[in-house]
Amino acid sequence: MRYAVLLMAMLCVCGVQAKRKQKEKPVYAFGLSISLGEQVAYRTEIQQLDSAVLDANHFLQGRDQYSYQLKNYLEDERGLSNRTCMIYFNQDAKKLTKELNKVLSRLKKDETPVQVLGKDEFSFSRPEF
Repeated sequence: MRYAVLLMAMLCVCGVQAKRKQKEKPVYAFGLSISLGEQVAYRTEIQQLDSAVLDANHFLQGRDQYSYQLKNYLEDERGLSNRTCMIYFNQDAKKLTKELNKVLSRLKKDETPVQVLGKDEFSFSRPEF
């Protein structure tokens, strides 16, 4: 009887893990940094996030930590302070590209120059939870 219960529990756990693996999709993101005191905006290239997880409401877990990674990079490596950093994400790279184009058109309309941070300069890493 004990073995039957143990076997049932193992099958349930394996079934849940297999179901999760089927539903997992890659998450893509780009970061944007602006400052009221400086007229240049900085953005990252669209990147696939390593081991990113969306919660039940389709929000990226640790999204604040991804934003802080960009903020810390700009402060530590570029000497830029008082930056507001945000992250845009989606599981569909095409939809995220459309969002990026909308953001860039708004910045262009405001005549804000945008500097691109290449993947060799900055890339997001998995945040510590």
